[in-house]
Amino acid sequence: MHKFTLKFLAAAITLSAVAGVHAEDKELNIYSARHYQTDDALYGDFTKQTGIKINRIEADDNALLERLKNEGKNSPADIILMVDAARLWRAQIEGLFQPVKSKVLESRIPAHLQGNDAGQGPQWYGFSTRGRIIVYNKASVKPEDVATYESLADPKNKGKVCTRSGSHPYMLSLIGSLVERDGEQATENWARGMVSNFARPPRGGDTDQIKGVASGECGVALANTYYYVRMMRSTKPEDREAMNKVGFVWPNQKTSGAHVNVAGGGVARNAPHPAAAVKFLEYLASDSAQRNFSDGNNEWPAVPSVTTNNPALEALGKFKTEKLSIATIGKNQIVAQKILDRAGYK
Repeated sequence: MHKFTLKFLAAAITLSAVAGVHAEDKELNIYSARHYQTDDALYGDFTKQTGIKINRIEADDNALLERLKNEGKNSPADIILMVDAARLWRAQIEGLFQPVKSKVLESRIPAHLQGNDAGQGPQWYGFSTRGRIIVYNKASVKPEDVATYESLADPKNKGKVCTRSGSHPYMLSLIGSLVERDGEQATENWARGMVSNFARPPRGGDTDQIKGVASGECGVALANTYYYVRMMRSTKPEDREAMNKVGFVWPNQKTSGAHVNVAGGGVARNAPHPAAAVKFLEYLASDSAQRNFSDGNNEWPAVPSVTTNNPALEALGKFKTEKLSIATIGKNQIVAQKILDRAGYK
């Protein structure tokens, strides 16, 4: 009887522990720097499929990274979502991710869109992509004069160039790719040429750059594709008028290809629900979630086999992209910032 009682108690404890694990896996805490209302559909669909409730904290990347560092081992975060390779790499080097082993993710997400840590496997994955295009004023600039990123630093474009802050992660990632491709000295020369060609000091976001080109304040500017497509899809008369005045080029089509960045994420270092966290990342790589990135927020799927149904996005046409490791581009942000400082690119 004594042995039976002990076995019964052991079985009961085991069942209770298993039940506890399953109960814990029924919720997931996401720290997200994505601020797109269209992501609500992603979260809702995941909960519908799995029964796992999602709790969200949304803030800009710096605020989230500071919060995660302050919370340390007591952080409730399961998933960290960021919108740029530079931000993802920063979270990685600060030890905020844990390695993720998933055959689903490794087979569906291309290797160059994975944030690998030597010997430990992927720390994070890119789940959607966006290109960095050159937008020009149709009345004042010829597209052949701004066909490459390097051409923006050419003296023929003096007084025409507008960008957001050079220290913004979107710009740091672009400059990181130039460093990887052209080398540090050539990139510094480019940065100095950009400063000489500014139409005004860097300011505003990518939408502001597009509007600046439309108004004639700028002749040419850099912008991420999803901002451009968002204005293409806008029903506001002022946006439609602005888009009639601008054109765009896919840069570097005869050489390296256009710079492409990612939005992505990984499992937090101290995730209390790691199994549910991996399940969520695998969901983001599913066909339905990948289509949501495209149709909802004008981003391209990271999974090559997924087809989209976004006429405005498709209107941008086929283009050649660079094949640099997105993790390496993120890593180069330190060198990129030093180049900007030396060149006086604010």
